[in-house]
Amino acid sequence: MLTSETIDQSPLESKSPQRLQLPPLPLHRPLLLIGHGTRDAEGRQSLVDFAAAYHQLDPSRPVLPCFLELTGPTIQEGVDQCVEQGYTDLSVLPILLFAARHNKFDVTNELDRARKRHPQVTFHYGRHFGIAPGIVELWRSRLAELDRPEHNPHEISREDTVLLFVGRGSSDPDANGDVFKLSRILWEGSGYHTVETCFIGITHPRLEEGFRRARLYQPRRIVVLPYFLFTGLLVKKIFDISAQQRLQYPDIEIACLPEMGLHPQLFTVLRDREIETQLGQVQMNCEMCKFRLAALSNGHTHHHHHDHNPNHHGHHHGHDHSSHDHSHSHATEDPYAELDRYHEKIWQAP
Repeated sequence: MLTSETIDQSPLESKSPQRLQLPPLPLHRPLLLIGHGTRDAEGRQSLVDFAAAYHQLDPSRPVLPCFLELTGPTIQEGVDQCVEQGYTDLSVLPILLFAARHNKFDVTNELDRARKRHPQVTFHYGRHFGIAPGIVELWRSRLAELDRPEHNPHEISREDTVLLFVGRGSSDPDANGDVFKLSRILWEGSGYHTVETCFIGITHPRLEEGFRRARLYQPRRIVVLPYFLFTGLLVKKIFDISAQQRLQYPDIEIACLPEMGLHPQLFTVLRDREIETQLGQVQMNCEMCKFRLAALSNGHTHHHHHDHNPNHHGHHHGHDHSSHDHSHSHATEDPYAELDRYHEKIWQAP
């Protein structure tokens, strides 16, 4: 099993973060980095380390990590800490790969709560990572590592290899569509026989089905790409299932890349996102958002919460965070497991 340790770091990754050249910040405004949150201690620490490394690159303003759920510090605690230090303008960035419910809905609800508690504070809510050239470059360099003899001793060509791109999976069709878009962009010009896109949870096809589809092409090698920022229970599950597949199908080589981790390309994208919040240039994809579509069909007018951010919708349609059943966190039943029920449910906004 390949892990972060066994894949040689690319020249970019081996540089110490201090040597990374980032464009200067227009303002010295505190930054809240909001992760999803996890029960996995290693996964939680990954975001804390990520925030510390990003801060180290430019200590001119505070950078505070906080979490939406499952662990602390909470968003409210992060905001309180900035307020205690006398700040009235905060940049907030979701450390999330795609714009799904958490990004569009849950974080904005938490900021609404914080705004009620601290009416003097202005929040400048930024954009998720999304599909960025730097992230495509990150994975291209990781995939190139796998072509090297130490990771490909039988010198299996890319023509005989299927790329298996594994997303987290969400209950938002817009975000799920972006996973397919990114996997396709990564495949374009790569030379791999094909790319299969699958998910570890919530949506379909799930990972086991992804492996089944990959095998239909009779590849000599399958390269698994877990599209995650940090480690956690789901990344570990991807590694476990990949290991099971390796035992079950010993004639196919299965290589598994690590999660992104503290990669310089991510810091570069993050810097762009932070500068966007300071210049008021945040763009969000609103047309295909199911929360917005539901609001329009219910005859609601659409609220824009973020003064400096006219293109971003705050999705404040009478729902609050507490009403959201985080079924992927603690319910034993998987409400999206059966495909017929999935199709009935997926375009419904909560």
